Amino acid sequence: MKKILLIQTAFIGDVVLATPILEKIHQFFPTAKIDFLVRKGNEALLNQHPFLNKVLIWNKKTSKYKNLLKLIQEVRAEKYDLIINPQRFLSSGFICAFSNAKEVAGFKKNPLSFTFSKSLPHELNGTHEVERNLSLIQHLTNNSFQMPKLYPTLKDFEKTESDFINKIAKNKAFITIAPTSVWFTKQLPAEKWIELINQLSTKITIFLIGGPSDFEACENIKKGSQKNNVYNTCGQLNLLASAALMSKATMNYANDSAPIHIASAMNAPMTAVFCSTVPKFGFTPLSDNHTIIETKENLACRPCGLHGKKACPKGHFKCSEVTF
Repeated sequence: MKKILLIQTAFIGDVVLATPILEKIHQFFPTAKIDFLVRKGNEALLNQHPFLNKVLIWNKKTSKYKNLLKLIQEVRAEKYDLIINPQRFLSSGFICAFSNAKEVAGFKKNPLSFTFSKSLPHELNGTHEVERNLSLIQHLTNNSFQMPKLYPTLKDFEKTESDFINKIAKNKAFITIAPTSVWFTKQLPAEKWIELINQLSTKITIFLIGGPSDFEACENIKKGSQKNNVYNTCGQLNLLASAALMSKATMNYANDSAPIHIASAMNAPMTAVFCSTVPKFGFTPLSDNHTIIETKENLACRPCGLHGKKACPKGHFKCSEVTF
């Protein structure tokens, strides 16, 4: 194998959960040139990655299909020996189908999987997503497990040390909370996060983390807690700097969303909250020190979907009634 492409154009967490493929491929084919195709915005996760030749970027927000055609042409010109595609949607199937690669491995759920050299089932039966992803390359490697892994740069660590750990936390215990999610029913209500904050010692610094779009939600939680040890850092850290910060925390808290997987990639302590989704889907934390919190009530409506909903279909959102 000389040239290999890994495709994952979904969300941040999906990219992180694809990194075990990258790690293992490098172990078995250390001289191969490995490229990684992601959606625009997620390339920050792979900045200065030691095993990558280059990162291909698909801009989905502007001229989506025009950019897709350009990508197909670019991928085809590379003449890859192997394309690994854990992305299960049509667009990545098109890239693979017209890639002219010698071998393509992906999941049967992809509508164009019939064009792949190797296609495997993707079943939500309790198997972790990392295991499902690694199954795509088992015929080329082995059946051993591989953790996700990210590589924050020295600059990322220096920023978190100087601007947050030394300056704000003053080298004392701190935790992070990532309280938001793209999907409403994956997101624990703000009052629950405030309840958690109010249970914690005022001697512990609390960093609320997220992107720029999460600032207002985190600001409301900060104000609602009425605590002076809570700091809203949304928009101040890139993805790898957030990973660096989480790796130094006493504990990290998050919904069923990307921060869980970022913590896994850093083997950082994680308390994961599952509302409408369930651990059986296979997106649980993998850190040595982790806890899963979910409702104790047996709800017939849970789970209501793989990715969550924009609103509770039943109107009661009882799956968010958890206790820390």
